[in-house]
Amino acid sequence: MREALAGLTVRGRAFVAAGVTAVVCAVLLGQPALTRVGVLVLALPLVTALVLGRSRYRLALVRTASPSLVTAGQQARVTLSLSNEGRTPSGVLLLEDHVPYVLGTRPRFVLEGIGHGWHRQVGYQVRSDVRGRFEVGPMSVRVSDPFGLVELGRAFHTTSALTVTPRTVVLAPIPLGGSESGSGDNRPRAFATGSAEDVTVREYRRGDDLRRVHWPSSARVGELMVRREEQPWHSRATVFLDNRAAAHRGEGIASSLETAVSAAASVAVHLTRRGFAVRLVTAAGEDRASGWHERRADLSTAPLLEALAVLHPVEAPRLDTAWLGEAGHGGLVVAVLGAVQQHDAPVLRRMQSQHGSALALALDVDAWVGTGAGTAPATGLLAQQGWRVAGVGPRDRVEARWQELGAGARSAGRASTRRTTDVGS
Repeated sequence: MREALAGLTVRGRAFVAAGVTAVVCAVLLGQPALTRVGVLVLALPLVTALVLGRSRYRLALVRTASPSLVTAGQQARVTLSLSNEGRTPSGVLLLEDHVPYVLGTRPRFVLEGIGHGWHRQVGYQVRSDVRGRFEVGPMSVRVSDPFGLVELGRAFHTTSALTVTPRTVVLAPIPLGGSESGSGDNRPRAFATGSAEDVTVREYRRGDDLRRVHWPSSARVGELMVRREEQPWHSRATVFLDNRAAAHRGEGIASSLETAVSAAASVAVHLTRRGFAVRLVTAAGEDRASGWHERRADLSTAPLLEALAVLHPVEAPRLDTAWLGEAGHGGLVVAVLGAVQQHDAPVLRRMQSQHGSALALALDVDAWVGTGAGTAPATGLLAQQGWRVAGVGPRDRVEARWQELGAGARSAGRASTRRTTDVGS
């Protein structure tokens, strides 16, 4: 009852004041008829508050966000399905859904005519330029009586999750290292169009089909060798993202870290579409939750993109190296790096040596705060260790720098061809 009295609206309080005034005037003036009018006016909001306070509304809410995973800058629609499962009618419902400020303003709705079996759907749009996972809700409800005298607050405690993934750009196909992309057993090859001379072999392992034994190679090396018959979707690539706080500059969506995250997401999507199984590794190590992201998976629900959506800078001074000790991964590595220190050189050297091909996008992080010289400091160190590297500034387009990596590979290939020709001549 106390809650209901506290919920009296301006109209309800005016009725109470008018009723009390009428009763007082009736007593002072000796007008019994006015007393009855005053009691009626006073009783109406009090009885309404009593009834509304004891009523048990059974309002049901189902909230859905479609799609539940969107790219930064894209819109999602939140649909609210409300129904009255009780028998008590309501005059007006005032709805307000709580959403994080990055998704927009809080939507408000006014619904009328809520009776038994009532059902209604309403919706609104949300949009975020910031990646992350956000909780939409809870919903707060203001229940009013048909006369508008009392208004009570109710709340639904359920929320819905909306994941906003980083922005991605379309990257052009480029040579990813050597004649093919990948290495070892993970190298994709077009066996359907190749000749017998294109067959590559490896040592025999227990359980291999004996029909795959390559006898000429076995005779040459003195042990059993088998043909590699891997398919393009068996190729593996590691996307390494340096998310150390000390390696980046700037704040918010204009920081170098956000550019790095967007570049890593673009590379991961590009490699997946080219047939690679992609995993994400950060400065803290491999993200076990995302695992290997394969081509046959739906890109819109990729765990790897969800992991990038909630990635935060870490305070680790050094790069984690536990994942480098795992055997059998090899293949391609694409690193997106910020500021690199000298103590990072051994780790980067191991990364390059353990993979068949190593590419890097090195961010000139000082340029994000206006102190850079226009060239990423990591480029020289990486080039000395055998990486194919391209520098990225705050105004550079990632897709253009990615093509620069491909141009470097073609130039190296032409130089190698010239050296072979000179030796042959």
